[in-house]
Amino acid sequence: MKILAEGLGFPEGPIAMKDGSILLVEIQHGNVTRVRPSGEKQVVAHLGGGPNGAAIGPDGAVYVCNNGGFEWHRDEHGVRPGRQSMAYGGGRIERVDPVTGEWSVLYRESPNGPLRGPNDIVFDSAGGFWFTDLGKRRERDMDQGGVYYARIDGSEIREVIHPMMTPNGIGLSPDGCVLYVAETATGRLWAFAVRAPGEIDRKPFPSPNGGTLVAGLPGYQLFDSLAVEADGNICVATLFNGGITTIAPDGKRIDHTPLPDLFTTNICFGGPDRRTAYVTLSSSGRLIALDWPRAGLELAWS
Repeated sequence: MKILAEGLGFPEGPIAMKDGSILLVEIQHGNVTRVRPSGEKQVVAHLGGGPNGAAIGPDGAVYVCNNGGFEWHRDEHGVRPGRQSMAYGGGRIERVDPVTGEWSVLYRESPNGPLRGPNDIVFDSAGGFWFTDLGKRRERDMDQGGVYYARIDGSEIREVIHPMMTPNGIGLSPDGCVLYVAETATGRLWAFAVRAPGEIDRKPFPSPNGGTLVAGLPGYQLFDSLAVEADGNICVATLFNGGITTIAPDGKRIDHTPLPDLFTTNICFGGPDRRTAYVTLSSSGRLIALDWPRAGLELAWS
């Protein structure tokens, strides 16, 4: 394990860039930040709220899921997010120019109502993007979450899957025919058959959301964001049992790579052969790199 950067404000959403740098979001600080190979940190854009997940689109821009902001707590384990911030300004999808830092809000709502807590994002080969809305938690109630599909020109956003219990990580299989969604509170990984861009083949009852359960973990361990390997395995960042849980597409094999942070929140792959895993250790504010035994999937538009 190599520490690439420290002192980050609850980092998430890493993107391995071709120049060797890592773009990520700092949820606590409201920033999109670039980490150079030297470890130098450069704020690309200050978005405010809670930028939570990020991906490169077909136009080279960075598309960010902004959850609108959390309350923050600090103890002997580090910093961690809590309920909806008193300064919460609504969830949104934002577009950021990675060179100039100029940014704009692309979506604040869908036809089904306002976005509450957009969390993670993945682009398909058609140029659209899937994203999760985890929702927000307040003192005595919380939102039901969902999964959305949208276009980068602002012309379309649709709610495709609803409800889900705190949907978080999202990714596509190597052939683009399966959409994976990790639920945080349940510690479950779901698979949805993709019929066309932005459309799924919905499973009937008793599926609670139209998906197929791939895996659920025992004990108190929760799922965060995810990345997919070139061979189809799904690598899910795991909370409390801090590390990366690697799950076969059929759910029959599950491996765990432990890492030293209760809030191991995200993973992406980079390097010449995509066998370097970049992982955000969020409560300790670190970005790390480690050799990975298999190659990561090359993302659309990366």
